[in-house]
Amino acid sequence: MDDRSHVTRRRAGGSSGRTGAFLGPVRVTPIRLVLVIALLGSIGYIAYAILMVDDLAQIPMVTSGAAVLGLAFTALSVGAAVRMVRAWQDGGQGRTLVFAVLGGITGVIALGCFAGALILALVWSG
Repeated sequence: MDDRSHVTRRRAGGSSGRTGAFLGPVRVTPIRLVLVIALLGSIGYIAYAILMVDDLAQIPMVTSGAAVLGLAFTALSVGAAVRMVRAWQDGGQGRTLVFAVLGGITGVIALGCFAGALILALVWSG
């Protein structure tokens, strides 16, 4: 089903149905895949830097991981804002509120990640 026109797309044979890859009800797109990889990868990288690295490279590693995590949460926040506007245009007040709250939360997390990365960079530079 197309989100804007509410029309089910037809397959080449004329039958209707979902097209593309899905993971449950969520459609797998390249942007969503990159965001998931960035989120999980940066969290894993930060955890590795904190738990396993015991030399002078630890602070720059955590700093770069926090910056990438901030970028991923910024992208999630922008995506939530786009979905919020689309839900508002479609008349879904509940979905609009959910996307507004989720976008605000991810935006605050992104700002926290950037602030942490900036503080760590200042600590590292002396």
